[in-house]
This record gives sequence, C-alpha cells and structure tokens, in this order.
Amino acid sequence: MTLQQLEYILALDHYRHFGKAAEHCRVTQPTLSAMIQKLEEELDTRIFDRTRQPVAPTPVGLHILAQARRVLEQAAHIRDIIAEEKQSLTGSFTLGILPTIAPYLLPRFFPQLMKKYPQLDIRVMEMKTAAIKEALAKGEIDAGIVARLDDMDDFNQTHLFYEQFYAYVAREDALFDRPTIRTSDLNGAQLWLLDEGHCFRDQLVRFCQLKTARSSQLTYHLGSMETFMRMVEGGKGITFIPGLAVLQLSPVQQELVRPFAIPCPTRQIVLLTGREFIRHSLLQMLTTEIQAAVPAEMLNAKPNQQVI
Repeated sequence: MTLQQLEYILALDHYRHFGKAAEHCRVTQPTLSAMIQKLEEELDTRIFDRTRQPVAPTPVGLHILAQARRVLEQAAHIRDIIAEEKQSLTGSFTLGILPTIAPYLLPRFFPQLMKKYPQLDIRVMEMKTAAIKEALAKGEIDAGIVARLDDMDDFNQTHLFYEQFYAYVAREDALFDRPTIRTSDLNGAQLWLLDEGHCFRDQLVRFCQLKTARSSQLTYHLGSMETFMRMVEGGKGITFIPGLAVLQLSPVQQELVRPFAIPCPTRQIVLLTGREFIRHSLLQMLTTEIQAAVPAEMLNAKPNQQVI
C-alpha cells in the first residue's frame, strides 16, 4: 500500500470517473485503474463498485476512503513541516477561489507569480464558498480566496483587500441618468442576479433588502457575471459587479458603472486556511503578491464603505 494509491482512490471517489481521476492525478487511465486494482487485491476487498454508473464506493470502501483521507492529510502535514522549516517556496499548493473573484484578481498576479517562483506548483480551482470550506476541512485544498462571512470562525483568515460593489446599468434603464444608486431604487428593477449560493449575490440581496429577488419574474438567474454584463450592454436591466471588474472595463463600458449611495456596500477578501496550516512563509508570500497587485486604496476600508 502506497500514498500514491491512496491519492488515486480519493481522486476516483471525487470524480467518480476513471478518465477524469487519471487526468487529475496526471497519469494514464490504465495506470490509475491498475494501481487501484492492485490495492484492492492487497486488501482482498472491493473499494469501488464498477458495475454502477458512475462508479461508486462500496460500503467498506467508504471506510477505507475516510481513513485514506486522514493518512494523506497527516503525510502532507509532515511535508509541510519540513517545507516551513526551510521556508521553502517550492512544491505543490492548491488554491480555491470564488468565481466572482478569479477572473478579475488572478490575471493581476498569477502569471507573474508563476514566472517568479517556477518551482512552485500552484493549482487553482474555482469554487463557491461552501465548497471551499468543505475542501479545506477535508484537506483537499490548502487555502481559499473568499469574501469574508460571519460563519468562518473555524478557519484562519488573512486579510487581503476590500472590494466595493457597483451597479452596472443599461443605457435604456430609468436609473441610467442617476449619478448614484440607492438600494430603494432596485426593488422592482430588472435585475440580473447570480444563482443562490454565490456569496456575491447573497450579500447584495441582504444589503439592498431585495425582498422580491427570489420571486420576481424580472429577476433572472443564469450564473455568469460576464453574461449579465453583456445583457446590460445590450440595453437590458441592471447587474452588480465588483471593484476589480470595473478596472478591466473600457471607457465606453465604464459609462454604465454607477456607485451606490453612501454607505457603499463592500466585501472583505481574505485568504482562508485550516487551523493546522503551517506553511506561513508561503502564505505571507501569496498575501504580499496579491496585495501588491491590487490598487493601494483597496487595502483598507474607507469611511464611506459598509463591509457586508
């Protein structure tokens, strides 16, 4: 029995597909399948029921997978102890990040980071907040870039920056001529909102007291902020965008941006890690690189902002 075999069965449990699990583990499908079969032969038991589609763990396999997860977490902890002792910025590091942060933050620092630290293998996964918290608890990722919420006390939080929310208003909308948007202006407006479960959406719905957000026929749920922006640019409705997205807009697009009336809704972006995380040198490096990549005025909250 090897740690590699344990990684393979956990990957297969996650993806429930041999091809996808093999791709994640960066091996061929026959190699992954053979190694898992060899482990099953050694243990004289079936970990997975291959007659089911998708493949699923057997009852005893569920117990084996739970123990494998604990073993790999402890093995990774040993490697982390050595890496931190050497203050090493090498090895692998898996980072979860919200879909409402990734397209606007990653291009600002990630390509440069890869060039600066070529021996550091950072793997990035776009995930919602709940999935990031679950993955951290299971040891599937090392850290997550999220918007801070009140239910994160079980994790360590490292401040990154504050990001203000803005309204993105179609030229044909009645609110286009207003220099700022009040929350009371939005009830009954044609809104393009992310699906429930996106903290970006949930925070704004609460802040703006959008009581009709769930039931209104004029509220649409598609799931892509970029899609909503194209809808607004096409002349329909209002959506919300984060501050880093505003910085990527062309001059014509920026004409559609409207700030909220004071207090301006703002989210705090943090690096989330587990309580046992010990690679503090790597965490400090990531924090420094990210903070250097965003405008300096975003590092601290302003008096006219309300963190939600």
